[in-house]
Amino acid sequence: MKVSVIIPSYKPKEYLWKCLGSIANQTFPKEKFEVIVVLNGCCEPWKSQIEAFIKSRMNGINVNFIQTEEGGVSNARNISLDVAKGEYVTFIDDDDCVSPNYIEELYSNASPDTISLCNALFFNDGECTFKEYYVTKNYKETHSVYGFQVARKYFSGTWMKLIHRDIIGNRRFDKRFVNGEDALFMFLISDRFKYVKFTPKDAIYYRRVRNDSAQFRKKSAKEILLNTTNMIFEYSKIYFRHPFSYNFGFYFTRVLAAIHGAWGQFVL
Repeated sequence: MKVSVIIPSYKPKEYLWKCLGSIANQTFPKEKFEVIVVLNGCCEPWKSQIEAFIKSRMNGINVNFIQTEEGGVSNARNISLDVAKGEYVTFIDDDDCVSPNYIEELYSNASPDTISLCNALFFNDGECTFKEYYVTKNYKETHSVYGFQVARKYFSGTWMKLIHRDIIGNRRFDKRFVNGEDALFMFLISDRFKYVKFTPKDAIYYRRVRNDSAQFRKKSAKEILLNTTNMIFEYSKIYFRHPFSYNFGFYFTRVLAAIHGAWGQFVL
């Protein structure tokens, strides 16, 4: 198995069918990738709906559907990593979708010490207009292979990437965090790859923006401060345990991003 596509889901709506449909339409050979869908923190009627969709719409595709009562996107991703058979892994949110050549282009540009990245566009839920994501301008100005230092701005999230399993190893997402866990995970594994390679611009990850997502949930000042403090502590613990393995610039910008993110939540 070449690629494992990991999709965590919680009480999904119709957007999950669009996500899975975009995976079913991949140009990459179907026998060379698997899809791992983890329904976490809920069961019916979503479990039966997902099983029915897989049976009717994903014939010929290797699908591993898992349901767990323990909620949390980090838990779902960790479960997926434990059972994944692919040489490479890509993470897709259940409300997003990808272009038909997404896996093919990412795979053709990846290697054991190189993470491949694709283009990204975003759209507001309920709209059909695609817009440039904040990374798109930088993406258009970039091509070929780059050292991680140049491309670290792309590593605040796990999506739009293909990652070799040796880079991840036995490292997992920190289940204690409900915000910023993606960036923390990417920082954790950043000591294990050297390069980043960009696919052609027509390989696209489509990012859906939903106002009812956990990202936009109103949080108390205490919750924001506690999460930010703990996040900065974790970044610091990872970096200072192995300061010569991690990039200080990346560490410093991650700390600043955590502070900036907390401030943004205060002013929402």
